[in-house]
Amino acid sequence: MAGRSLRAARHHLSPLLSLGAQRPSSTAAQQRSTGDECGPEDPRDEPRHPLSERTIELKASKLEEQVRDLTERYRKALADSENVRRRTQKFVEDAKLFGIQSFCKDLVEVADILEKTTESAAREAEPSDPKPTLKKIYEGLFLIEAKLQSVFAKHGLQKMNPVGGKYDPYDHEIVCHVPAEGMQPGTVALVTQDGYKLHGRTIRHAHVGVAVESQE
Repeated sequence: MAGRSLRAARHHLSPLLSLGAQRPSSTAAQQRSTGDECGPEDPRDEPRHPLSERTIELKASKLEEQVRDLTERYRKALADSENVRRRTQKFVEDAKLFGIQSFCKDLVEVADILEKTTESAAREAEPSDPKPTLKKIYEGLFLIEAKLQSVFAKHGLQKMNPVGGKYDPYDHEIVCHVPAEGMQPGTVALVTQDGYKLHGRTIRHAHVGVAVESQE
């Protein structure tokens, strides 16, 4: 009786025992599966995307275009820098040459007075005059005027001599017209006030009379 009961219990428990025996292996397999999924991937299994020849050519062309653009910008910047340097140098040179321009304009007025005084003394100092004082004054004034013009020339200030030349509106200012007697029309016939140039730049126009055809 007891043996039959034991066999009956084993018969009912055998499915449960077999299920318990199979469960650990299933869990281990699941763990191995999970571990495989979470583990690091083999970099050799990653897909590769090699650049095509066309893509490389496009990138090379784009880089060449950028190089040309940068080179052109560099050349323009270099040219602009050189132009600024030249303008600055020209400004400095002009400042050195024409820094005394205002002073020269005032000084030529003194030269005008000295010239007129010398001419007046020359007319008064006659050779037959028994008094040599006036003659000595004239000679002194003449020497002063010559020295003054020499100093002017030394510093680039020169008097114009337009008589007999063509009228130039950049150098001359017409104050009157005179009949063209033996002169070409448009020629400077006389000067009423001397003009001056400083290093080739006109700082005072000459007041001139221009010859014109006489109307009979």
